[in-house]
Amino acid sequence: MTNAQSPVEPMPEYDTVDQIVERNNCKRSALISILQEIESVYNYLPTWALRRVSEKLGVPLIQVCGVASFYDAFHLTPQGEHLVRVCLGTACYLKGGSRVLESVEKELGTKDGETTSDLKFSVHSVRCLGACALAPVMVIGQQYFDKMMPMKVNKILKQVQSRSGKDQE
Repeated sequence: MTNAQSPVEPMPEYDTVDQIVERNNCKRSALISILQEIESVYNYLPTWALRRVSEKLGVPLIQVCGVASFYDAFHLTPQGEHLVRVCLGTACYLKGGSRVLESVEKELGTKDGETTSDLKFSVHSVRCLGACALAPVMVIGQQYFDKMMPMKVNKILKQVQSRSGKDQE
């Protein structure tokens, strides 16, 4: 093969996935735990990693992909550094949650379920965040923002971005 990597040569990324699988004793019953660890390393589940898990566990790829696509905790596309969740449960929806989501989409230039091109933010609507008395609610990372209004979105996103920049200095 010219300039192409031989399929038998180990890829450097495989080492990380192999270590995760081995830490879980190569057990099929640990599939969800293995996928969670891979998600925490790469911020999503790359296709090559799913294939590698399938090979290492001896589980059909369709089964690995089925688990990865069934649970909302797993992502098959790269996610942003900051996860923005906007509640659209009944209380939040009735108090303007959909307008908050529209404002987030407009400010970030992306849609629900998508990630910004710079991989800074991923936007997801959710059905309930368990904070109905504080409706409407938006969560960025682990921080809750209650009684949200569309006009608050810009300021909050700018604060998150500025904190993110300071963390990297």
